[in-house]
Parts: sequence; C-alpha cells; structure tokens
Amino acid sequence: MRRVARISLAIILSLAVAILTAWAGLAMWYRLPVEQLGRAVACALFVLFGCGIVVALFSHFRIKAFALFLAVFAAVLVWWSTIKPVGDADWAPDVARQVTGTHDGNLLTLKDVRAFEWRSDTDFTELWTTRTYDLSSVQTVDLFMSYWSGTKIAHVIISFGFAGGDYLAWSIEVRRSNGGKFSPIADLFKSNPLVIIAADERDVIGVRSNVRGEDVQIYRLRASPDAARTLLLEYLSDANALSATPEFYNSITTNCTTTIVKMMRAVGDVVPLDWRLIVNGYLPDYAYARGALDTRLPLSTLRELAHIDDRARKSGISADFSRLIRVGVPSPARSE
Repeated sequence: MRRVARISLAIILSLAVAILTAWAGLAMWYRLPVEQLGRAVACALFVLFGCGIVVALFSHFRIKAFALFLAVFAAVLVWWSTIKPVGDADWAPDVARQVTGTHDGNLLTLKDVRAFEWRSDTDFTELWTTRTYDLSSVQTVDLFMSYWSGTKIAHVIISFGFAGGDYLAWSIEVRRSNGGKFSPIADLFKSNPLVIIAADERDVIGVRSNVRGEDVQIYRLRASPDAARTLLLEYLSDANALSATPEFYNSITTNCTTTIVKMMRAVGDVVPLDWRLIVNGYLPDYAYARGALDTRLPLSTLRELAHIDDRARKSGISADFSRLIRVGVPSPARSE
C-alpha cells in the first residue's frame, strides 16, 4: 500500500510540475527581455529542469526535488510580478488612444471618441473627437458579435442607443504596437495591454463587416434605460481607471467578454459563471437563456435576423449605417 501511495503521490506531483513547467517555459519564451535565441535557450533549459524534477519525483529524493522546483518556480513568479504594462508606446493607430471622460449631472463628455473612415485595413483617415451626450436620452443597449475565426470565438461590442438615433459603441481590445498582431496564446503571457475604445458604429462595426469581412451579428438586449445608463457609466469608470493604471489583456481572464461581465456584475446584474462566457461565440445562447434577448422568437430565428453583413455592405458605411443595420432586427426594448 505504501508503494502505491508513493507512486500515486509522484504522479500527482509530476502533473503539477509539468503544468507549471509548461507555463513558466512559455512565459520565458514570450516575455524574457532578450533576443529570440536567448528566450529559446531559457525556455529549453527550464523544460529540461522540469523533466529532471519529474524523474526525481519517482525516486527517494522526491521531497527535496519538489522543494527545489517550488523554490525555482517562486523565483520565476517574482520575476513575472515585475512585468508591468506600459502606458506610452508606438501603438497601432486604431488603438493609439484610450477614451476618458467626465459626467456632470446628465451631461457625459468623452475625450478621444474614435471616428475613423475606413477604406481598407491599411488605408483609413484617423479622427479622434470630443463629444457630449445627454445621459437622460439613453434608451437601448445592443450586443454585437463579430465572428473572425469560425463560430466559437467572436469579438464582443456593446453599443448604447440615444434618442434621436445616435449610437455609441464600446469595444474592449488588445492595444497592439504599430505593426503588431493579435495572438490569443501570446496574450496569455502579458504581451499587450488592454484598451477601451468608444467609437462610432460606422467605425468600429463597419470596419469589421465591410472591410475585414467578418460575420457581424446584432442582438437587441432587454435593458431598461436606467440599466443602460448605469452600465454606460460603468464603462466610463473602467476607461478612466485604465487610463490611470494600464492593465494587460488576457485571452481568458481579461478580454472583451470577461470585462463586460465584470461591469454587469458591478451594476448589480447577476451573471452566473458559464462556459459560454469563455467560448464566447455562444454568448447569444447564454443571453437568450438568461432572458436578455427577445424570447418571443426562437433563438435560431433571432440568429438569422442578426446578420448585418448584407445590410452593412449595401449601406457602404454611410451616415445612415446604424439605422440600416437594424432593419428587421427584433427589439425587446421597444416591444414591451
């Protein structure tokens, strides 16, 4: 029995060492401040060290070996804790500025609202504006899903509608350096900061539907004007905090979906944990099950009506873009 117990303990510890070794190796590969060869050598050496520890765990030296591993891994964690996101760098133009704002009574003033005119992914006119909104005229909240890699993963954008037909979209994104690219794996390892963009729908939605050819869908949310205003102010609070203290984007823990969930919880909404909050392409299914969409229609029907691509391309990112992409899309806010 003792032999079985020792082997079982060695197996459990080996699994833990293997997982932590893989994480530390990748952390070194992505974040050590040396050239690629140096990062590759450090990663390989740590993996070899982890393999040696695993072998030792099946010997009489298992306790000492595991203690040694924990000491070395603790040193890695100390180094990891010193890596902080930068606030200033040569950012890609579309994420170069972090929106900030103030509100005085019902007046919301936002600085650096993005209003780019896109002709292609590399040909665009930059425009950052300062705008004032009347919070008392907030009426709706809409969920945009932009599917860029199959049906399981999407970029999530929340847009607030005002009386008179104005819309303000909020997009939580990776703050890439100029010429940099989004990498879900690299962004698990403190590769890029987070940025919150407030923008015209013609910009942040139109570039995805009309320029990048992504499958963009819109879902009208069941939210009262009061709830919409509260959520909008939570976006403002997070944007201002992020401007003061940069944070890293993380593909699992701090991304376009998890940050929205955090905001919704902050305003008092109950958002139970669910696998669809991680595999976020299924977020409309989750919202439907929670009664946040128009449940008078089957979800399959809502999904068919949600596709904006044809309407968006016919619009050509015109001044009437926001109205045209909503034609035929059910709105629970107006139906109740």
